[in-house]
Amino acid sequence: MIPALLVALALSATAQAQAPLPTPSYGINFGNAMEPPSGVGAWGTPPSQAMVNAVAADGFNTVRIPCAWVSHENRKGVIDPTYMAQVQQLVDWCVADGLYVIINDHWDNGWFENSNFNTYSKSINSKLQNTWTQVANNFKNYDTHLLFACANEPAASTAQQTTVLYTYFQNWVTTVRGTGGNNATRWLVVQAPSANIDYATNWVTMPTDPANHVMLEAHFYDPFQFTQLTSDASWGAMFYFWGAAYHTTGLASRNATWGEESYVDAELNKGQAFVAKGYPVLWGEWRAAPKPSEPDLTGSYITQNVNSTTYWNYYLSTGINSRGMYGTAWDTPNETFDPTTGAIVDQASVNAILGKSYVPPLSGL
Repeated sequence: MIPALLVALALSATAQAQAPLPTPSYGINFGNAMEPPSGVGAWGTPPSQAMVNAVAADGFNTVRIPCAWVSHENRKGVIDPTYMAQVQQLVDWCVADGLYVIINDHWDNGWFENSNFNTYSKSINSKLQNTWTQVANNFKNYDTHLLFACANEPAASTAQQTTVLYTYFQNWVTTVRGTGGNNATRWLVVQAPSANIDYATNWVTMPTDPANHVMLEAHFYDPFQFTQLTSDASWGAMFYFWGAAYHTTGLASRNATWGEESYVDAELNKGQAFVAKGYPVLWGEWRAAPKPSEPDLTGSYITQNVNSTTYWNYYLSTGINSRGMYGTAWDTPNETFDPTTGAIVDQASVNAILGKSYVPPLSGL
């Protein structure tokens, strides 16, 4: 029995080590396209086949497609076949181009993500299983190019809430595996509490999976004052410039005061700790975007802000890949690609996300 046990352990370790996504990882989100609860296209033109072709041709190898399944269910909990077909068409275009695809149940009006994880709910669990049984059965014959991600940013922020959240995740893994076909071994993605790597480090015990094909997803937007904040808030003012080389003396109050290179390294290393335990990590969302027009953001300072965002995106892309992890940068229609023609809207952004280059800082500011 000892040799048999050793063989079983070896097979388990091999399965766990199989890469879920291409390495290096060059990923992008098709955000604000398929996940509007009010319908596809409500938040922007959805990707065309031309855009999918362009994404693949320009060097990306992975696409994350946020979805809103429950918003498209009828009163009996049946997903609208038209919506299912729309998502499937986009998946098919991606797979035909050799892209790997991750589909999830995104915010979706918050039915799961904001469901209050203080106590376990049988009705929430049943709804989750019903929805994903339909999705899993529809895609059960797709090969390893397709991955399922349960949620997006589930609002759990305590150890107790994490326990409840991961009870749902364990049931989700079991449900998907039970649909058979290629779902028996498909890579499945569970989210860190609030998609926060610190919470994951403190509280997460990964679900048990007979296929050993479960990975962790976290998101990264630190410092938010630089990456996404679009107006000064009561809790903090916007940062225009990130990275010591991009700091200015003329507008020093807008230099980042935390969250720069050493901080990013430390946070990414926390994800790498899961990799060391045999659980791949997907950084499912990350992106620094230029600031909108502001009274104190003019002239060369605008250029410095834009250049600084390319450096942040480059730093994340290369940091993720150098640590053996995977990433899909957040992107929305016309932010990087024209969704209709596939034309590149921002070449510098593409280069940064792909880890090719960043725009250096202006001097003398």
